Amino acid sequence: MALDYFRIDDRLIHGQVVVGWGQPCELGFLVLVDDAVVDSEWEQELYRMGVPPEMDLYFDSVESAARRIADYRADARAGMLLVGDIATIAALQARVPDIRTVTIGGIHHKEGRVPRLRYVFLTPTEEQELRALADRGVTVVAQDLPTAAPIPLPDVLAGDGTG
Repeated sequence: MALDYFRIDDRLIHGQVVVGWGQPCELGFLVLVDDAVVDSEWEQELYRMGVPPEMDLYFDSVESAARRIADYRADARAGMLLVGDIATIAALQARVPDIRTVTIGGIHHKEGRVPRLRYVFLTPTEEQELRALADRGVTVVAQDLPTAAPIPLPDVLAGDGTG
């Protein structure tokens, strides 16, 4: 199994990840990569409360995740690496170029973002960051749940927010 999923979700750990992905994909561990959360014990404790006891949760910065990625990949259990934004996954992929697939699970509304899917809102800069990932050979798709069909990046960028 190993580290099978690389997901962008601005909510990080929540029910859709733990139940919607964790159970059907039989995830044994989550890796939360966030340079601020890795230094915040109280935020880590909040995220730990949302994870069932049979699922391990690891916290990393971009740098420590890049160093530890081989260990995560060597784990026999299925795992998911979560980041809260595109810039974080781009920074990680620049250090770990063999990350080949990234799933957008949720980038929600905020000032300056345009709706692309019902769960993906993007600024022009974020769209450019996603295109840059694709230009480096990364397959970028949007998929809120494992039972939904993955939506390729060109279709995401062409979306009008209703998909």
